[in-house]
Amino acid sequence: MASGEAAVESAVREVYDAHFGRLVGWTTTLIGDRDLAHDVATEAFVKLLSHWHSVQDPRAWLYTAAANQVRDHWRKRGREASAYEKFMAGNARVMEVADPGLDPATRLTVRDAVESLPERFRLVVLLHYFGDLSVAQVALQTGKSEGTVKRDLYDARKLLAERLEATR
Repeated sequence: MASGEAAVESAVREVYDAHFGRLVGWTTTLIGDRDLAHDVATEAFVKLLSHWHSVQDPRAWLYTAAANQVRDHWRKRGREASAYEKFMAGNARVMEVADPGLDPATRLTVRDAVESLPERFRLVVLLHYFGDLSVAQVALQTGKSEGTVKRDLYDARKLLAERLEATR
């Protein structure tokens, strides 16, 4: 192994030791599945290794890579749920049973509320509020200006407040 490759692997190992556990915890909170979250975090580090020389802020880059995988997971889950609903609606032998005792507010989670945000708000919310990245770091990772990130966060908070208020 060349000394340059060894230096990169050593640097990535240092970042791994510092951030892997927290990244897995953050991803677990978003996905709700620790094993899948571990896979997402591992994949983010594999990608970091291959992009190391172009990465300015490894922590922010890792959270962005993981957030993109989480969004893909949510999209896939949404498509699967939609297909299941279509199947159930088309199956006359299956009776739909609703639980009238469940209050809608108990079913709405922060994760659900964030998932329901328009695509342009989701990543900035995940990175800023869940990934604890500064507005400047989010702007750098998303290619947006700091002003745009601030506006997106403002608009996202407004939408989240409206949705949460509607469940009262």
